[in-house]
Amino acid sequence: MSPKAVKRVRIFIDGASRGNPGPASVGVVVRGAEDETVLRTVSKRIGVSTNNIAEYCALVIGLQEALALRAADVEVFTDSELVARQYSGEYKIKDAALQQYFVIVSHLKTAFKSLRVTHVPRELNKDADREANKALDEQPTFF
Repeated sequence: MSPKAVKRVRIFIDGASRGNPGPASVGVVVRGAEDETVLRTVSKRIGVSTNNIAEYCALVIGLQEALALRAADVEVFTDSELVARQYSGEYKIKDAALQQYFVIVSHLKTAFKSLRVTHVPRELNKDADREANKALDEQPTFF
């Protein structure tokens, strides 16, 4: 049985890297846009990576969660100014690895009626930050 479709979601994302590069993780919190109910959370190690790659990986995983919920309108909030401004086209993407993630994000974007990525201060992104740090603190290292 497939999950009930949710028309609008708000996704809070964060990537973490201890060492930059170092052990890295993502945190994602998906909320219903109407009532802010938490629909899904993700707390996952992603191996050894840079913080910027972890931030992009969090964006990809957040969009995959929105797809699983069959969301039409998606609003993503990140404390990564780089990710938000590269997504909007305000910043160029010079790093080859980040360009690859951007291609994936651009492809995922086609599945939604609307997708917006907004930079928010770190204090408004505490739930996603907590999920990213939980993965680094509690999950075993496989990489």
